Amino acid sequence: MCTNIVYEWLKALQLPQYAESFVDNGYDDLEVCKQIGDPDLDAIGVLAPAHRRRILEAVRRLREQDAAAAGLYFTLEPQPPPAPPGPSPLAIPTRRRGESCGGPSQGPRGDPRGQTTAPRGRELVSYPKLKLKIMIRDKLVRDGIHLSKPPYSRK
Repeated sequence: MCTNIVYEWLKALQLPQYAESFVDNGYDDLEVCKQIGDPDLDAIGVLAPAHRRRILEAVRRLREQDAAAAGLYFTLEPQPPPAPPGPSPLAIPTRRRGESCGGPSQGPRGDPRGQTTAPRGRELVSYPKLKLKIMIRDKLVRDGIHLSKPPYSRK
């Protein structure tokens, strides 16, 4: 069996014996694994109560991580220079994911780029390009994503 993210996840849970059953039942990606419940564990063949608890707890943690990262945005493009103070006659209110229909809240000094990205109240952070590149590379490695291999690239 080839190594994939689900195998690594189950190996971290000390349950690699279920990897083949997970893949055979269509659970070959962590996004799909986030939907696992008791009936799915029956179909996969996870019968030991301790193993079921361990997997369901890990699924809960995956969902929490997903919810915590939902408001995270970043860009590699340089930010435009700040707009002059005062309302712009061409300004059109826009809505970002996670905002209410009432429009965006203004950040410090009326700059919409300084607003929070989600209702949780986190502020935007600027990273140097090199640090951002390293952070993205490390995240891809942790998730087992190899951009130089299929399905992400072709010869």
